[in-house]
Amino acid sequence: MQLMIDYPESLPDVLQESRDEFEQEAKLAMALKLFEMKRLSSGQAAALAGLARVDFLLLLHRHGVAMIDIPDDELEADVRNA
Repeated sequence: MQLMIDYPESLPDVLQESRDEFEQEAKLAMALKLFEMKRLSSGQAAALAGLARVDFLLLLHRHGVAMIDIPDDELEADVRNA
């Protein structure tokens, strides 16, 4: 399937990117956000971004997205029970 999004023609230039670079970055941003919101698995998000799963997982830290998002209280309980 295909999603078409209108954006100003000047936007890639403003960001100092080519059209292809901008569109790839937009796909990645959407994949990252949907993964962060727990709407997509890492494999699904990677496929959306056009990346291998391992490559997608390695990009998470660079974009401030946690690979594993465990609430503090759960993590503390796990540590106590280990």
